Amino acid sequence: MVRDEVAMPGGGTAERVYLDHPGAVVVAALDAQDRIALIHQYRHPVRQRLWELPAGLRDVEGEDPAEAAARELAEEADTRAARISHLFTFHPTPGCSNERIEIFLARDLSPVPDAERHVRTDEEADLSLRWWDLDEAVAAIFDGQITNGCTIAGLLAVSQLRARTHSL
Repeated sequence: MVRDEVAMPGGGTAERVYLDHPGAVVVAALDAQDRIALIHQYRHPVRQRLWELPAGLRDVEGEDPAEAAARELAEEADTRAARISHLFTFHPTPGCSNERIEIFLARDLSPVPDAERHVRTDEEADLSLRWWDLDEAVAAIFDGQITNGCTIAGLLAVSQLRARTHSL
């Protein structure tokens, strides 16, 4: 947590407290059948398991965001992508954090060989992977099955991009 004294436009100052965050990447991995990789993972602050796109902190010094996205995809979904493209960047909670999230689209997917798979620990140890039809995943937003903000943003972006280009 950071506490800053900020000059106000009308004069005077005000204290602002916010979470200093290293940033994160989120990867929407879409296969040739228009299925998207979602992981089911426990999130302690909300005391439940959530369906999420693979994602992770930008906590490796100097790591390129696209490389971080590829790393997270391999670690959480046991999947590699021949193509990873940046979709957009957003600030999910600018009133209380400086977090910056970069969303990527991963295509031309293949499985990580068993011998090269990441050993999961802590909350990742019991995550599960499911490949959802993209349209079903978008519908799951509106029926309350998918509530993670980054996942919602990523799914809607991929769905919109597919609709605009008629293919990905």
